[in-house]
Amino acid sequence: MGDGPVESKLTSVPNFIRLIDMASESVGGKVLFATDDFFAPAENLIKIDAPRFKEHEYTEFGKWMDGWETRRKRIPGHDWCIIKLGIQGIIRGFDVDISYFMGNYAPRMSIQAASLSEDKLQELPERGIRTGTSATPEEFEAIAELKSETWNCLVPMTELKLGKPGSSHNYFPVSSQQRWTHIRLNIFPDGGIARLRVHGTGQRDWSATDPKEPLDLVAIAYGGICVGFSNSCFGHPNNMIGMGSAKSMADGWETARRLDRPPILVKDESGILLMPGYEWVVFRLGHPGLITKIEVDTKHFKGNSPDSCKLDGCILTTQEEEDMIKQKWDLPAHKWKPLLPVTKLYPNQNHLFDSLTLGLQDVITHARLTIAPDGGVSRLRLKGFPSSICLLRPREKPLLKFSVKPGFRASF
Repeated sequence: MGDGPVESKLTSVPNFIRLIDMASESVGGKVLFATDDFFAPAENLIKIDAPRFKEHEYTEFGKWMDGWETRRKRIPGHDWCIIKLGIQGIIRGFDVDISYFMGNYAPRMSIQAASLSEDKLQELPERGIRTGTSATPEEFEAIAELKSETWNCLVPMTELKLGKPGSSHNYFPVSSQQRWTHIRLNIFPDGGIARLRVHGTGQRDWSATDPKEPLDLVAIAYGGICVGFSNSCFGHPNNMIGMGSAKSMADGWETARRLDRPPILVKDESGILLMPGYEWVVFRLGHPGLITKIEVDTKHFKGNSPDSCKLDGCILTTQEEEDMIKQKWDLPAHKWKPLLPVTKLYPNQNHLFDSLTLGLQDVITHARLTIAPDGGVSRLRLKGFPSSICLLRPREKPLLKFSVKPGFRASF
């Protein structure tokens, strides 16, 4: 854990916060153990919503706080908790949020991680309602089997900085390329933390997949990631490849209204609007593969769904991808293979299509979704079968700084 506390100097918002929160309750994250939950339970750490403050609200144990807050320690040691990641994979960074914990935040913390197989995990006691309690001797005995004190250290003991009351984020990048399944959050010696966000990318064991069962190859839980887009005014494209059904428009990708729309709209003989411009997003698949089924869901987008869409795929090496990001994805047209022709979309509806590559047997590494003229999509699923070829080597550093910024409109 290091010899002493390191002062946090991370004040700017890093790019890794664009990635999914692998510990969130919304993706199956779960608190397995906490030494103490007296004022507020550790489950609050992984809530999907931002922390709140209720000035005049108290519980029988003290001030109501939206986070994990332990009692003032009067025994040797320090407090800590164990969280099972809902999405297992590579951690790119942490957001340790101490918002609203003005006089009671944990002054220091560290984070450790482990990669544990299910067969090595014994059943732990259910936590239930924890406010006002601390861990029992039986719980300490059960969690001791994990030997979490020996786990890898991803963030050494570090002093936390208090910012604005409602926005006190402490960011910590992680350079490890290992796949992690569990984390241990240590606070020294006690206090409160509002939220812990564990940002990263999923990583699946592709060797254990059923060859007869199609998988969503672009899913963020399996390592899919956005590597370029034309516009993201109201929602990042990574939202589209998130887990489960979208909860609202905020949980999807939505662009600004294009200013080049004709004054009077007209449509062609197939009912598709004739538009001079469109928006696009490019994803790298979690694994190269053959796409057989395409799902485009406009759920929640009732008055702002796209009129139409199309989908193309290509094969790129890591170097070629890096070049395309620098060139704002100005890839020659012949490089793209059509997966779905221009197709009419409808508001608040899940659309299911067969991929054109079903007959062509074309393996791809990247997919580009194009919508016209603009609007929002809640989910994109690209189901198919992983290929044995792999042109993308593991990266030492993630490519997260896109040259295409929100609001930028490419010329086509």
